[in-house]
Amino acid sequence: MAETIQADTNPFVRKIESVALFDLSDSERAALVGLPLHVAEYETGQDIVVEHDRPNRCFAVLSGIAATYKTTEDGRRQVTAYHVPGDVPDFQSLHLEVLDFSICAVAPLRIGFVQHEALRALFAAEPRLGDAFWRTTLIEGSLAREWMLNNGRRESYPRMAHLFCELMIRLEMVGLAADNSCGLPLTQYELGDALGITSVHVNRILKELRESGLITLGGGRLTIHDWDALAKAGEFDPTYLHLRHMDG
Repeated sequence: MAETIQADTNPFVRKIESVALFDLSDSERAALVGLPLHVAEYETGQDIVVEHDRPNRCFAVLSGIAATYKTTEDGRRQVTAYHVPGDVPDFQSLHLEVLDFSICAVAPLRIGFVQHEALRALFAAEPRLGDAFWRTTLIEGSLAREWMLNNGRRESYPRMAHLFCELMIRLEMVGLAADNSCGLPLTQYELGDALGITSVHVNRILKELRESGLITLGGGRLTIHDWDALAKAGEFDPTYLHLRHMDG
């Protein structure tokens, strides 16, 4: 079904506002809200796109969490990014004909598909929005570099601390976290695929973080009790997120 969402509650609009280097004009906000979204819902574990697809549309996450992943020939999965409401995980498909990754729901997911032609028309009518979308793509590259460093060089404890700090800030920027608490319905298995460790190891690290008084994670909710200590443990510097209020 086609659907529009009010600007003030649209995570897609809030995401662009958080990273654009300019204040959105009324016409730009109206153009974003007016994009014809074909809304679909996916259950946990369902793929939205798979490697080698040739899509003619992109999608925005409206609620829930998605994950980009790659798999080895023997079926081992590596999550390369999490996508929160407001993200457009497959924006590359506007310019790359064949996907080299898969994206799945890691929690009940609601997304809005947008045809490529509609996006091209949007950028023709509102050129500055093309710049904003290009900036989001550059930021995705920055996240990929940070994830590579995090998984390649940090030990498991700071690795997990870093991920929790990142997700809290990204959810806060689209109005889905407050007082260092947010919905985070990720299983230990899913965290293991993102951090490159076993679910048993994930359980051990979560216990250490909890016993240190830094976090609680349960019932699909993450609460950070000591932000400064968690950020220090994870060597977390938010510069790589390039959020507008931080870059300023």
